Amino acid sequence: MTCPERKDLHPGAEVEIVQKQDQRTGRRTRGVVQAILTRSPRHPHGIKVRLENGQVGRVQAIVGPSAGPV
Repeated sequence: MTCPERKDLHPGAEVEIVQKQDQRTGRRTRGVVQAILTRSPRHPHGIKVRLENGQVGRVQAIVGPSAGPV
């Protein structure tokens, strides 16, 4: 499975992330993107984002349709 690229993400998108402490287990957390933290267009482990609830992690999947770029 490939991780989404930065161009596919935007604030407001619903995503699944893996937080640092969950990297070994692969446990995913679902939330809405508040900010994109990775500057490069792609990253082998996923683009790092901050969710609206303050959690930070690397995007593993985009969950569903979103409103589009704000």
